[in-house]
Amino acid sequence: MAARQAPGNLDAVWKIVSAAGLLVVVTGWLPAGKAFEVGVTRAVPILGFLIAVTVLAELAEAAGVFDAAATWCARLGRGSTPLLFGLVAVLATATTIGMSLDTTAVLLTPVVLALTARLDLSPLPFALLVIWLANTASLLLPISNLTNLLALQHSRMSTLEFAGRMALPQLAAVAITVGFLAVLFRRTLTGCYQVPEHTPPGDRVTFGVSVLACVGFVAAVTAGTAPWLAATAAAGIVLAVFAVRGRKHLRWGLFPWRLVLTTEGLFLTVTALVEHGLGELLTRWAGHSGLGATVLAAGSANLVNNLPAYLAMETAIPPGSGDGLFEILLGTNIGPLVTMWGSLATLLWADRCRARGITIHPGRFAAIGLAGMPWVLLGAWAALGV
Repeated sequence: MAARQAPGNLDAVWKIVSAAGLLVVVTGWLPAGKAFEVGVTRAVPILGFLIAVTVLAELAEAAGVFDAAATWCARLGRGSTPLLFGLVAVLATATTIGMSLDTTAVLLTPVVLALTARLDLSPLPFALLVIWLANTASLLLPISNLTNLLALQHSRMSTLEFAGRMALPQLAAVAITVGFLAVLFRRTLTGCYQVPEHTPPGDRVTFGVSVLACVGFVAAVTAGTAPWLAATAAAGIVLAVFAVRGRKHLRWGLFPWRLVLTTEGLFLTVTALVEHGLGELLTRWAGHSGLGATVLAAGSANLVNNLPAYLAMETAIPPGSGDGLFEILLGTNIGPLVTMWGSLATLLWADRCRARGITIHPGRFAAIGLAGMPWVLLGAWAALGV
């Protein structure tokens, strides 16, 4: 969701997916009526949220909110590397839950990597912690992941009902994620660092308004306000303040038009595939096993990306029903920790790591994912049944 425009692989992704979405409509492979229903009626509220939360997160970053949060973690850690690891986990979890997984991947990643360089700490454990939690901590609220927004739309349940159902799985997923990575990097996460000095924000007004807008946004969504409306209101407030006190930060690049086109293309392409038999095939493969549906969703997410995997598997669930929907979400949200294209957030994260001179080979990323992701998935699935 919230993301600067990324070069390289993402350029190819948005072009291919956008072209595919246009092609299925132009050729009539997806009937015009169905294309309007999916591409406009269903997609517009999701895309409106995507745009608004991107603007909100980008301006909050420009105001120094994420830098201040990371520095606060370092000061609160009092020089203990293991404690700092835990505090960064709390920050990444809170950012993912309240501001979406892509905000964590794109805006928190460079902040955390800059902090590790400043404190002379190994960046790899912290980089992986951020992207793992960007995925595994995206279960609790509808705004944490686009798949959740789609599930809320499909099931027609309230935000509190959704959060109540996902609370225990979310707790299990975060705990196992942090525990696994802490054990994996136990030899690296030792020693101490020099506690950094407090650095006040450049503009206290934009900083304060941005913090209040972010908190108010999450509170409004939790209270039942439509996510797109809450995000638009919060972004509008911050935009107004920046128009007066920080106009240099207002640029067209704030708007994630490539991600919007990619998401719209995915909506149309996957719907066309579902209309031509993909939905029936996935339903038959998943059977009636909750764990089977979760595993299939995780595998599909790693093969084709989590958003199309969710859209395809959702067709097996009757509209207005939540039965089976949460099992699918566990797979599509937690599962994409093996392939880097499993979620757009991971591609964005990899780009931010490269910008900092840190390259994580896809093979190593996959090996770590295969070793730990099944435990997170199984733990969250078991907690869902409690």
